[in-house]
Amino acid sequence: MTLGPVMIDVAGMELGTEEKERLRHPLVGGLILFARNYGSPAQLRALTDAVRALRDPELLIAVDHEGGRVQRFQQGFTRIPPMRAVGAYRGRQGAAALASAIGSVIAAELQAHGVDFSFAPVLDLDFGSSSVIGDRALSGDPHIVAELACAFVEGLDALGMAAVAKHFPGHGYAGADSHFEMPVDGRELAQIEAADLVPYRRLIARGLGGVMPAHVVYPKVDGKPAGFSAVWLRTILRGRLGFQGMIFSDDLSMEGASGEGGVVERARAALAAGCDMILVCNAPESTAKLLDGLGAQALDPGRAARMRGRRLGQAASAHGAYASAVALLREAIPGGATV
Repeated sequence: MTLGPVMIDVAGMELGTEEKERLRHPLVGGLILFARNYGSPAQLRALTDAVRALRDPELLIAVDHEGGRVQRFQQGFTRIPPMRAVGAYRGRQGAAALASAIGSVIAAELQAHGVDFSFAPVLDLDFGSSSVIGDRALSGDPHIVAELACAFVEGLDALGMAAVAKHFPGHGYAGADSHFEMPVDGRELAQIEAADLVPYRRLIARGLGGVMPAHVVYPKVDGKPAGFSAVWLRTILRGRLGFQGMIFSDDLSMEGASGEGGVVERARAALAAGCDMILVCNAPESTAKLLDGLGAQALDPGRAARMRGRRLGQAASAHGAYASAVALLREAIPGGATV
């Protein structure tokens, strides 16, 4: 049985009978977890074990675990600071060391609990205009973001986890929050290339595993939001930048996706534009409609394999770099990096 291109969520800390059947649906290829799915480290591991037992090949399991205000699992996990604090830490050399340590801690702890990857790092630039990005950005300087994001990804990769860079080509300039309205970025393509695309070029050159596009419209480039735009995903990301990994849509339930119609139409539009995997979150009725109406689709097995954690199941303490990474994090963020 192959995996499908749809990533869905579940309601709580255990799987219900209907949820098990939905996760077995041939269109489903992944599960995204939220804070509501977490009670303790032991409970999380039991949940991911139950999910993995449902399918062969196993479903991909993901979470938003960037740090700061976007860290779904907290009690029992190392607290990760917001990326703005990382960018400001002891100059570029100190910040790079901290970014790498954070990548290692995230990779070790998530994989020890059965999670394949986090949707991180954020590559958006801090233009001071986006409330939804804000302190999630490493810096407003694209070269600093590129350098620190590379260090973050090196930390992930060293402990067996792929990265998903977001929100392509950049959500930092547009002020609106795409969860609730449609952001618009009126810059020319040349301006975006000279700034926002700098980190993507660096990470793609070193073998980036995944990218998540923004629900943002860039009218000087294309009239569709980036996640529904073949110009952005096929011509620029795949063609001009040479990206070979997996493209994940942002949540199709967000208001920034509403211009494409109902959930089935949104899914078809995202897949046609170039997304490999589409996310539907916090909308069980929409998920049911999508699985009933999308039609047969399969996930590229090679791209899916790149996203699978390479050290799943190992205790975090089994990773040689983990202890030193936690120690650096505790030193850098006194009282903030508790386990």
